[in-house]
Amino acid sequence: MSLVSIYTVGRLTHPYDHPASREFFQVGNEVYLQATKSGLIEAFSPEGVSFPDETVKGMGPPILTLTVWRSLQSLYRFTYSGQHMQALQDRSRWIEPYQEKHLSYVVWRTEKVKDVSWEEAFMRYNFYIQHGSTPFAFDFKHAFDEKGETFLIK
Repeated sequence: MSLVSIYTVGRLTHPYDHPASREFFQVGNEVYLQATKSGLIEAFSPEGVSFPDETVKGMGPPILTLTVWRSLQSLYRFTYSGQHMQALQDRSRWIEPYQEKHLSYVVWRTEKVKDVSWEEAFMRYNFYIQHGSTPFAFDFKHAFDEKGETFLIK
């Protein structure tokens, strides 16, 4: 059974040291604890990662996550429940709104954690932007299983 990676991208509304940004990171720590109990296998640090400016237009500091999960179902359930769902509902307090239609994440399947990297995440995201949802890079609405077949997440 394959693992699932997700790359998320956005920009903070305020500088890192602003009270609203500090609140974002406090909430993020609580959400991370929930994730570790929900199927998260690995989280990659964005520290020192060169953020491709063309990925998200905006002025605020970039926020990147790259994680690997046991399954697409566990990732989906985590994303749309509990503290993470509340954080999604509150995101306008912390994250810049997008000026144009923008995907804030991309998902793909992987066999091994060691095969996941920031470079791959940027490549998959850009592929998705150019080609839409495919077995190579997809979103939750248009997901694929390990064989590349359309997959409805339940």
